[in-house]
Amino acid sequence: MLRRTGAIGALIALLTVLFLTPSAFTADRPARPAKAADDGCRVLAPGATAAAERAVDTACAQVAAGVWYTWGGGHGAQPGPTYGKVDPTDPASEHDPERLGFDCSGLVRYAYARATGADILDGDASAQYYTHRTAARFTAAEGLAPLRPGDLLAYGTSADLHHIALYLGAGKMVEARQSGTKLMVSDVRLGGSYFGAVRVNTGAVEGPVFRTWGTGVWTKAQPSVRAARVYAFPGPTTVRVACQKHAESVTAEGYTNDAWSYLPDYRAWVTNIYIQGPAWLDGVPACTT
Repeated sequence: MLRRTGAIGALIALLTVLFLTPSAFTADRPARPAKAADDGCRVLAPGATAAAERAVDTACAQVAAGVWYTWGGGHGAQPGPTYGKVDPTDPASEHDPERLGFDCSGLVRYAYARATGADILDGDASAQYYTHRTAARFTAAEGLAPLRPGDLLAYGTSADLHHIALYLGAGKMVEARQSGTKLMVSDVRLGGSYFGAVRVNTGAVEGPVFRTWGTGVWTKAQPSVRAARVYAFPGPTTVRVACQKHAESVTAEGYTNDAWSYLPDYRAWVTNIYIQGPAWLDGVPACTT
């Protein structure tokens, strides 16, 4: 009887270890990917605004959840993960329509929408980099020194920015990188196609703001149709106008006008023909140079 009681006691003790104290058996188990990603995905430097930190936290929560990159993901009617599409140029995207997730700009859009309560960065990587909600802008030559967590890192050229990510600090960024992978933390890639960074203004926008019209409208390095192209608006776009001046006369869309506007977020000019409003914009000062 004593031996049976002892055996039952031993069995109870074993069951207690197995079901009530699972940590006793976790020492040799590999860390879950979501937990590992979460440990490395956080604000890693001081100086960011509260909204920028919330944007980082939102993106990192998606990393911790093991969310997939999916081409076109995150561009639904409202910010948030969506099923993707097949990218004709990338065989690895064949499963993207089956995966709920984000592409690079979809993740940035969602992060700042949750951080601010408003959909302030709707659009692709180019639209986000050239946002009229710009607090500061940094060139590739400036490196990482002036950056703060929550700044947006852009890759490509002025005419074709194809990738964007959120800076964490300490040389790290969180990104939706490519089909076949999940959202991740990466070392900032400063070489190659790194174009520069932008700090998002989540408060009131300073300066006159207008809306463009038309599609495929090019901004120019100088107020002239013969000047180098900088960036083409894919469609109507909200822009800040710093100043305007009389320069080369342009005839387009049935109008002739010699007024050009300087757009500080693009560091470029556009003929006033493509800005909604009168030929000479109200409330915009004349350029002094």
